[in-house]
Amino acid sequence: MLLLLQAAAPAAETVVEDGFSKLQVFLQQLIDWGVNAGGHIISAVLIFIVGRFLISFLNKMVARLLAKRHVDASIQSFVKSLVNILLTILLIIAVIGKLGVETTSFAALLASAGVAIGMALSGNLQNFAGGLIVLLLRPYKVGDLIESQGITGTVREIQIFHTILTTGDNKIIYIPNGALSSGTVTNYSREATRRVEWIIGVEYGENFDKVEETTRRIIAEDKRILSDPAPFVALHALDASSVNVIIRAWVKSEDYWGVYFDMNKTIYSVFNKEGIGFPFPQLTVHQAKD
Repeated sequence: MLLLLQAAAPAAETVVEDGFSKLQVFLQQLIDWGVNAGGHIISAVLIFIVGRFLISFLNKMVARLLAKRHVDASIQSFVKSLVNILLTILLIIAVIGKLGVETTSFAALLASAGVAIGMALSGNLQNFAGGLIVLLLRPYKVGDLIESQGITGTVREIQIFHTILTTGDNKIIYIPNGALSSGTVTNYSREATRRVEWIIGVEYGENFDKVEETTRRIIAEDKRILSDPAPFVALHALDASSVNVIIRAWVKSEDYWGVYFDMNKTIYSVFNKEGIGFPFPQLTVHQAKD
C-alpha cells in the first residue's frame, strides 16, 4: 500500500505541473492578446482624435476657400456639409481598419447588403438628389423668405439632405430637399418689389370720393410706397353691412410687412379724424304693433 502511494505521488505532481504550465500559457496568451488589442484600441483612438482635428481643420479651410472665392452661400453650406460627411466616412473606415477589421471584407459586406441599404436610404438618396436640383435650378437661396410644406421661414442653410428654415418666431425647421425639389415653393424674396393689399370696410352712406381722396393722401405721405406702378384704390364690394374699399400698392420686398401694419394703423387713425365711420354688424328688430 505504501509502495502504491509513493508511486501515485509523482504522477499527481506531474498532472499539477502540466495544468499549471497550461494555465501559464493561457495567461501569457491572454496578456499578449490584451497588449495587442490594447495597442490597436489606443491607435484607433489616436487616429479618431487626430482625424477629428484634421476634419475640423479641413472644414474650416474649405469654408475660407469658398468665402474667399465669393461662392454663393447656398452652395457653400451644401459643399461644407458634403465634405464633412465624406471625411467622417473615411475616418470611420480608417478606425475600423486599425481595430483589425478587414476593410475589404467590410466593403464586400456593404456591397452584398447594397440593395437593402439602398431601400433603407431611398428617402435620403431622394433628398440628396433634391439638394442637387435645388442648387442647380436655384428656386431659392440662403437668406430668402420662402413658404413650402405649410412652413414659412427664412432659408438658413441648404444641406445635402435638408434645408434649414428659421421661422418668424425663431423656430428651426428642417425640410427634406426631396419635398422642396418636387413640391410647391413660394419665394417671397426673389423679386425686388411686392404688392400690398388692404380691404377696408366703411359705413353705408359715406362719400366714396372723400374715402378715396383720404386714402390716396395717406398713401402719398408714406415714402416707402412706390409711385410706379401707381397705387390702386377702388370700390371692391357692397357687403352685408359695409362698403368695402380695396387698396393696392407696390413696395420694396423688405418693406412689405412694415408698410402693411403701419398703413392699418394710419388708416384707422385718419379715418376717425375725418369722420369716416367703420361699420360693425348690426341687427334691426321690428316689433309688430297690436
